[in-house]
Amino acid sequence: QVQLVESGGGSVQAGGSLRLSCAASGSIFSINAMGWYRQASGKQRELVAGITRGGNTNYADSVKGRFTISRDNAKNTVHLQMNSLKPEDTAVYYCYADARDAATIRMVRSWGQGTQVTVSS
Repeated sequence: QVQLVESGGGSVQAGGSLRLSCAASGSIFSINAMGWYRQASGKQRELVAGITRGGNTNYADSVKGRFTISRDNAKNTVHLQMNSLKPEDTAVYYCYADARDAATIRMVRSWGQGTQVTVSS
């Protein structure tokens, strides 16, 4: 099994910044894509940003130019730098990793437990 542990959420005023981090551990053979989803209260979970093992990135239109995703393949970590935060960014942010399990060699998407980001106006 692969476990993901997130950190870095919190409360900030509009215009501020936060940096989320996520570390993968466990029975890992390799990790392909990693990234972040978010879910605001009463809304569906949506993709925020993703990054491939080779470093190709994609972002939701609503965060382009404000958020930057990065990863460290050696440490199995992914980060989300969030700048110019807006109240509409308030949500629970979930890390994901498409990892190949070392025991079964099956590719499985694993999720973190979620971290709350609250942006006040």
